[in-house]
Amino acid sequence: MNTRTYHRAVEVNGRKVFYREAGDRKSPTILLLHGLPTSSQMYRGLMAALSDRFHLIAPDYIGFGHSDAPLRSEFTYTFDNLTVHVSGLIDALGLDSYILYMQDYGGLVGFRLFTQRPERVRGFIIQNANAYIEGVGNAPKNVLLPLWEQRTAETEKPAREFVSLEGTRYHWLVGAKDPEAINPDNWLLDQALLDRPGVQDYQVDLLENYKSNIGLYPTWQQAFRDHKPKTLIVWGKNDPFFIPRGARAYLGDLPDAKLVWLDAGHFVLDENSSQVAAEIKSFFSA
Repeated sequence: MNTRTYHRAVEVNGRKVFYREAGDRKSPTILLLHGLPTSSQMYRGLMAALSDRFHLIAPDYIGFGHSDAPLRSEFTYTFDNLTVHVSGLIDALGLDSYILYMQDYGGLVGFRLFTQRPERVRGFIIQNANAYIEGVGNAPKNVLLPLWEQRTAETEKPAREFVSLEGTRYHWLVGAKDPEAINPDNWLLDQALLDRPGVQDYQVDLLENYKSNIGLYPTWQQAFRDHKPKTLIVWGKNDPFFIPRGARAYLGDLPDAKLVWLDAGHFVLDENSSQVAAEIKSFFSA
């Protein structure tokens, strides 16, 4: 069986959208949506572990990874616009049925896709992706609330630190059971892309636009109740950004969901990819 991962791109609205692809296209598709400050590279190991049973597509959003990264003067960086380009990729690849795997920003893109076309979504895999106000920890509040109240050079400082080398390294290491098990290539690769000219400017734009997602929480929650997608939650319980209350909150709207706690932080796959892969295979073969 071919478990190779391929690295491809399509044009969506005049922009190159890069994606990784693995597995047999006749198998059920999982659309893997990455978070901040990384890209589809976060799923490399998991894709290898799942490609014997699933068709896997892991895109980079516009401005992230290997996709086009226009300056903020050439592209309006909002979560709506990121979603438009992922939706365009879905259409270009002819994907009419898929499971959404969502981490961090991946939830903000994925839940938009779900509310727009719920009939295409066969299920959720939620990994430290939040849709409830009670799930927002103090760490993001300290960064984002001043920025949302008034954007100035002073209120931008914490947001820029969020996507600095120190901030990116913290994202990857915080809450890890064994920090020595986390590959330092993760944050060095991510930071090399974040340090390109103009990138941190539009990353601050996205952090400012994050407040638009909180206004959508009730809409997403109603969609969960209306459509009841089959849901697996794999949650790093030591995450200071999206705290355990956010994981438990899903169970109020999706009482049949399975919640698996991992001894990890915001990122879980370096230490737990084998367990996560086993949980996905078991849950979505039932």
